[in-house]
Amino acid sequence: KLGDKEVDWDPSFRMYFTTKLSNPHYSPEVFGQTMVINYSVTESGLAAQLLNVVVKHERPDLEEQRENLVTELSENKSLLKKCEDTLLRELAYATGNLLENEELVLTLEKTKATAVDIAAKIEVANQTAKDIATTREGYNPIAIRGSVLYFSMAGLSVLNIMYEYALSAFLQVFHLSLERSKKDSSIDSRVMNVIDHLTLSVYNYTCTGLFERHKLLFSFQMTCMILRQAGELNLDLFDFFIKGNTSIDKGSAPPYPWISDAGWHDLNRLMTLDETLQSVEEDINKDPKAWQDWYDLDAPESVDFPMGYSEKCGIFQKISLLRVFRPDRVTVGAQQFIIEMMSDKYVQPPVLNFMKVYEQSSPVTPVLFVLSPGADPAYDVFALADKLGFGGPKMKFIALGQGQGKAAQQMLETGAARGQWVMLLNCHLLASWLRTLEKILEQTTKPHLDFRLWMTTDPTDAFPLGILQKCLKVVTEPPNGLKLNMRASFSKITDEQLEACPHYAFKPLVYVLAFFHAVVQERRKYGKVGWNVGYDFNESDFRVSMNLMDYYLTKTFNEKQEQIPWGSLKYLVGDAMYGGRVTCDYDRRVLTTYIGEYMGDFLFDTFQPFHFFVGKECDYRLPEKPSLASSFEMIEQLPLVTSPEVFGLHPNAEISYMTESTRELWSGLVSMQPRGGAGGGVSTEEVIAKTALDIQNKIPAEFDVPVLRKKLSSMNPDKAPTPIQVTLLQELDRWNTLNNYMKTSLRDLQRALKGELGMSQELDMIGQALLNGTLPPQWAKLTPATRKGLAGWINFWMRRQDQYTNWVEEGEPVVMWLSGLSIPETFLAAVVQTTCRRKKWPLDKSTLYTKVTSYLKPEDVTEKLEDGCYIIGTYLEGAAWDPVECCLVRQPPKVLIQEMPVIQIIPVEAHKLKLTGTFKAPVYVTSDRKNAAGVGMVVEADLDTREHSSHWTLQGAALVLNSDA
Repeated sequence: KLGDKEVDWDPSFRMYFTTKLSNPHYSPEVFGQTMVINYSVTESGLAAQLLNVVVKHERPDLEEQRENLVTELSENKSLLKKCEDTLLRELAYATGNLLENEELVLTLEKTKATAVDIAAKIEVANQTAKDIATTREGYNPIAIRGSVLYFSMAGLSVLNIMYEYALSAFLQVFHLSLERSKKDSSIDSRVMNVIDHLTLSVYNYTCTGLFERHKLLFSFQMTCMILRQAGELNLDLFDFFIKGNTSIDKGSAPPYPWISDAGWHDLNRLMTLDETLQSVEEDINKDPKAWQDWYDLDAPESVDFPMGYSEKCGIFQKISLLRVFRPDRVTVGAQQFIIEMMSDKYVQPPVLNFMKVYEQSSPVTPVLFVLSPGADPAYDVFALADKLGFGGPKMKFIALGQGQGKAAQQMLETGAARGQWVMLLNCHLLASWLRTLEKILEQTTKPHLDFRLWMTTDPTDAFPLGILQKCLKVVTEPPNGLKLNMRASFSKITDEQLEACPHYAFKPLVYVLAFFHAVVQERRKYGKVGWNVGYDFNESDFRVSMNLMDYYLTKTFNEKQEQIPWGSLKYLVGDAMYGGRVTCDYDRRVLTTYIGEYMGDFLFDTFQPFHFFVGKECDYRLPEKPSLASSFEMIEQLPLVTSPEVFGLHPNAEISYMTESTRELWSGLVSMQPRGGAGGGVSTEEVIAKTALDIQNKIPAEFDVPVLRKKLSSMNPDKAPTPIQVTLLQELDRWNTLNNYMKTSLRDLQRALKGELGMSQELDMIGQALLNGTLPPQWAKLTPATRKGLAGWINFWMRRQDQYTNWVEEGEPVVMWLSGLSIPETFLAAVVQTTCRRKKWPLDKSTLYTKVTSYLKPEDVTEKLEDGCYIIGTYLEGAAWDPVECCLVRQPPKVLIQEMPVIQIIPVEAHKLKLTGTFKAPVYVTSDRKNAAGVGMVVEADLDTREHSSHWTLQGAALVLNSDA
C-alpha cells in the first residue's frame, strides 16, 4: 500500500534515500520501518583518506608502488583462488583411480607450483607493504591534523545554518597547503611546515565566512581539538570550563561579598577536579585581601595570580579560575590560551580583501556574502568589477523579490554562457526560488571561464545545503569601532558634495551626522543595554540624511533665513530616517535623546565650544576648519578603542558586553561538543538519570484549584473571588501545568534511558539540557522567561513554590515577590482594579506609579497596604540606587546589577498624577529586556533622580525581575 492506494510491486524492488543533513533526527517509527545507515566520514576514516592524498603529493612513486602492490596482491590472490577452484572441480568430476589420472596429477602439480610462486610473491609484497607503510607513517601527522581541522570546521553548523562546509571545499584548501608550504629535504621538517601552513590556511579560510562573534570561539575549539587529539587536554577541566558546576544542589553561600553565588558554586566543583586547585578555598580564607585586590584589577589575567598560583597552574587552570572569579575576562584569557598553545596568528582573523575573495572563487564556485546589520558589500563588488574590467555591460545584478525568479534565471544562463559577472542581491527574500537556483548551478557544468556568481543574503535556514556547501562564504560586517566607522562614512564623501551646499552649517553637520551614525551603530555592541532591538542602521540612512540636510540648508540659505530649521532636521533625521527603523518606544527615546544632544544652535556657540565627549585621552569635538581634509585629520586623532562613556553609557557596559561575549563562547562550545561520556568514568546516561531523579523528587504535590476556588468564593460577600484571588487561581493553574509536564517528561526520560520507551526528539532535548546544566526549552515555555542555568532555576522554582504555598495558606503576602509570578502584569492590574472598586474610580482612567521605600528587606514591612501593594524582586541595571538619598546614582565599578529595596505600587487616577524629578524606567522580566515583538516588558517604574532623565536614558537604566545568576 502506497499512501491510500494499493500497488503491485516486484520482489526485487528496493528504495534508497539520501540526505545532505549532517545529523538528521528521525522518529522511532522511521527507524522501525527502514534501515538507517550512517555514511558520514569519521575522524580516523578521513585521516586514512588524507594520508593517501599527502603521500600521493609528496611521494608519488611510493603511492604508485603501493597502488600497484594492492593490485598485484589482489590479482595473485584471485589467481590462487582460481587454481584452487580448478583443482577442486577436477577432483569432483574425476573417475577411476586418481593416481592414474595424468591430467589431474598435472593440474595438481601446476597448482602446487603456482601456489608456491604466489606465496613467495605475497611474502615479498607484504614485506614491501610494511616498508611502504613505515615511510607513509612519517606523513601521518599531516593527515591527522587535517582530519581534526575538518571536523572543527564542520562542527560550526550548529551555531549558524550558514556555516556549512563540504569536504570537497576543505580538500581544495588541503591541496593548496601541500603545494604552497615550504619544501624541505627532512621529512620531519617538511611535515611541520605543512601542518603549520595547513592549520593557518584553514583558520583564515573559515574565518572569512564567520561572524566576528564566532571567530574566537572557532579558534578556541580548534585549539582544544588539536590538544585533545594529542592527549594534552584535561577533559574534565575542559567540561567544567564550558559548563561550570551543573549540580542542582544548592551549596553554601560565598564567604565574601565580592564573590558571586554562581562563582562560588563553580569553585566548589573546580576544587574536586584538579589537585593543584583543591586548596583554593582554604587559601582565600588565609588571605582574602590579596584575592580581592586581584579580583578588583581591570585585567587580572595579565598579572600574577595570588599566593603563587601563577607558578602552580597551567594556562587552562588559570582560565578556569577566571571563570570562577571574573567571567568578563574569560574571552581575554581564552585568547592568551590560544596564543600560548598555538600562536598569536590564531587570534588575528584575516581582514576582508575582495581581490583575494575573487582569486579563491571560480566559475563553478560562487561567492555568498552573508549580511549583517549595517553592511553592504555590493559597492565593493562593483568597484572590483570595474577594476578587473567587468564593469558596465559585463556586470549584471538583480535584487531578488517576488516574481524575480525568471529574470534571475535568464541572467544566470546568459552570464554563464558569455562570461559575465552576475550578482543576486537579497536571496533570502525569494527563498522559494533557491531550490531552482540549486538545480541551475548543478546543471551548469561547463560555464565560461570568466563567469562569476555573487550572492548576498541574510542568515536563513531556507538556503539549500547544496549551495551553501558549494559556495565560498564571506561574512560582511560594518567597521568595528567609532573611528573606523566614521572613516568609512567619510571615505565615500567628496569635496564636491561638501561644497555643493552654500550654508555655513552644512559641513559641521555632516561631521555631526557621521558621528551620530557611528554612535547608533556602535551602541549595538553593548547588547540590550544599548538597544532593545538590533536595528539595521546602514550607509543608505547616512546618505539620505546627508542629502536632506543639503536640501533644507540650501533652501534656508537661498531664502536668507537666519534660523536653521532644527525642528525639520531633527524630525527627518531622528524620527523619519533613523527613527523609521526603530520599533521600540524606549529605543526611540534613546535616539531622540542623541539627536537633541547633537543638534542645535549650541554647535556654533563660540563662547562655549561644543564637545561630543571629553575624555582623559581624547576630546571628541568638531573639526576647527569645516573641510573634508580637516574632518579626516580629526578622525585620525580618535582612539581605535572607544570607551562606552562616549556613547553615554557607564564604563561597566564594557564589562557587561564582555560577560555576554563569554556566555556566548560557553554556549557555543557546549553545542559544538560531540556526545560521549561525562568524565570520571560515569556514562552520560547515568548523569542524566541521576539529575532527572533528583529533580523529580523535588516536584511538589499539585494544588487543588477547584476546591480552592470554592473556598475563596465562600469567603467574599458577593460569593466571587476578588481580582487578586483570580490572579492566584490563574497562577496556580499555570504552576500545576508546569509541574505536571516536568513530572511526566522526567518519568518518560528515565524509562527511555532504560530502553522501556523510544527516545523521542523531545526527550533527547531534555536529556541534553540536564547534562549541560541548562533549562530544557520545553520547560522554559511553561515558566516565566529566565536566563538562569539549571541549578539557579531550580532554586528559583522552589522559591516560587514557597510563595504560592504561603499565599494559599495565609492569604495575600504583605510583600509580593513579583519575579515569582508567571504573568506579573495581571497581578499589578488586579491591584489597580481592587482600588478602583473600593474608591469607585473608572478603571480606564486609573493608573499606577511607584515609589522606592526605605525598607531594604521584606521582613522590615510589618503591615499590608490597604490600597496598592509592596513588591520585591527587582534589580537595577545601568544605574545604582542610593538608599540614603533615595535616588538614582552612577554605578560603582564592576557592580552591574543591584537588588532594589521594597517598592510601593500606588494606584492613582491618571489626571491627578504629576511627577517631577523622576525617571521613567522600564521594568523587564529578564536582562534580555524586550524583543522586536514587544515581549518582555512589564510596567514602568518611577525612580527619583537628581540628574536629567536623558542621562539615565543613554545609560540604559532599567529594572529587571530576574538576575542571570
